[in-house]
Amino acid sequence: MESATLLISSPDRRGLVAAITDFIFRRNGNILHLDQHVDSEHNTFFMRVQWDLTGFEIAKDKIAPAFAPLAEQYQMDWRVHFSDERQRMAIFVSKEDHCLYDMLSRWQSGEWCVDIPLIISNHPTLEHIAKKFDIPFHQFTITKENKSEQERAQLDLLKVHQIDLVVLARYMQIITPNFIAQYPNRIINIHHSFLPAFPGAKPYHQAYERGVKIIGATSHYVTAELDAGPIIEQDVTRVDHRDSVSEMIRKGKDLEKTVLSRAIWAHLGNRVLVYQNKTVVFK
Repeated sequence: MESATLLISSPDRRGLVAAITDFIFRRNGNILHLDQHVDSEHNTFFMRVQWDLTGFEIAKDKIAPAFAPLAEQYQMDWRVHFSDERQRMAIFVSKEDHCLYDMLSRWQSGEWCVDIPLIISNHPTLEHIAKKFDIPFHQFTITKENKSEQERAQLDLLKVHQIDLVVLARYMQIITPNFIAQYPNRIINIHHSFLPAFPGAKPYHQAYERGVKIIGATSHYVTAELDAGPIIEQDVTRVDHRDSVSEMIRKGKDLEKTVLSRAIWAHLGNRVLVYQNKTVVFK
């Protein structure tokens, strides 16, 4: 069954839900899922509505032009997606493999409807994993002197492969604002949730010394402000005095895998709306 999904945000006012659902109903559409939210502090309305295209009276390529006048009337920011669209995702990695293995297993099993044309890294460490999954691996050694040049080469490669989504799966490089600007709200990062309390190379060691009781992971869209983009997914687990540093790291990696996969799933399913550096994530 083929379906269409509308993601909408607009100033809140009476009649919005009725107008949107009436647009679908009058053209013989059957609504499959509908979720909405109103941010009363910002007077902003959000909606995700998905409907069956079987018997729908407007051709797919004509739906956006047909909806545009209604969107203009209600001052909507909106986009429409179709269930047969298959996004193309590039994975950026460094040396840690836990998130990469998890992502590739979900892709290979068919859990994710996505293509992965390439893996990019600043180290050769994980090339053997790419070979196991028969995915081209591209290494870009990055230094202070060549960072701009290497990023341009990476962007050229992404353009050649028509990449829709970039995932930083423990990619230990800060990407520049120019790179980020090419993929607004289409670069997803994952990291532990100790920031900003425990920055640096060994956050779990610092957390262990402080006797923390909760560890967590955060997945967010990347913005020019480091690790401060709109959060898509988070989770935590408890630790105590019995947990060694290595056990905390193990638990942290498990959270990172799960949280990153949830964030990617939400993005691929067109369930995320960004506003005010926050997200509305529809279930």
